[in-house]
Amino acid sequence: MDDFKEKLIALMHYPGFTWNAVLHYLKKDPSLKMKPQYIQQNLFSSKADTPLPSITSLQTKMIMEQIQHYEKNGIKAITVFDENYPSLLKEIYQPPWVLFAKGNLSLLEKQPKLAVVGSRQATQYGKNAIRLMFPQLVEKGVIIVSGLAAGIDTLAHEYAMKNGGNTIAVIAGGLYHIYPKENNELAREMMKTQLVVSEYPPDTKPLRWHFPARNRIISGMSNGTFIIEAKRKSGSLITANYAVSEGREVFSLPGSIFNPYSMGTNDIIQQGAKLVMSSEDILEELRL
Repeated sequence: MDDFKEKLIALMHYPGFTWNAVLHYLKKDPSLKMKPQYIQQNLFSSKADTPLPSITSLQTKMIMEQIQHYEKNGIKAITVFDENYPSLLKEIYQPPWVLFAKGNLSLLEKQPKLAVVGSRQATQYGKNAIRLMFPQLVEKGVIIVSGLAAGIDTLAHEYAMKNGGNTIAVIAGGLYHIYPKENNELAREMMKTQLVVSEYPPDTKPLRWHFPARNRIISGMSNGTFIIEAKRKSGSLITANYAVSEGREVFSLPGSIFNPYSMGTNDIIQQGAKLVMSSEDILEELRL
């Protein structure tokens, strides 16, 4: 690992280094030479007159040992400057500076990808839709991207694998802290044959704001986003909004007007998302 990459990865371990703070840092010091006196005099975080963490702390033995430990555990750190960083993800607003990943890294470069998200309380209707549509999607080589949450996300990952396909989980928090805990076994399985990624260092515990933030990555690395079930004001609709802002396709499963878990999906169809009744409705937009 070269010195620039190692220092950029090290920056991710400091809470004071927000996305904008890192950008500010790189503008001031593009090669990350990080001379302590220069940094302390010229770089400040988003809070006025609050110095960023001392540059000397980036070279502490503890952080470098952490990074080496990731390698021993099969965790790869991919920076936005690396060739194998997902090209579509680079196009979004505030792409992650670093992706911490474990599993089949080749999936990052393969296309097409379809984000599949929905309610944590999946109904039988949502389950049946996944069973119906996934075999053909997988047969055509579509990689399923989701968030490893309970409900639709979990089903999306499981049915992609059951049908012999590939899937990527984008999680909140770090790789050492899978949430929900009920998905620990699924995550371990995916780390062997599929791929699990996070923008946070592995020992980061998931916080509430991590969940909406990771949605931009789910939609950002995908050619389109498929909303299967969602209440109004749900996290799935946040993902759909990210997809719209990124100029990506948005697909939605229509549902009963009496089902609260179809209110959100019906709403976004009214707003212009493509109504999906079969896998062909998705495949034709992905040009497969």
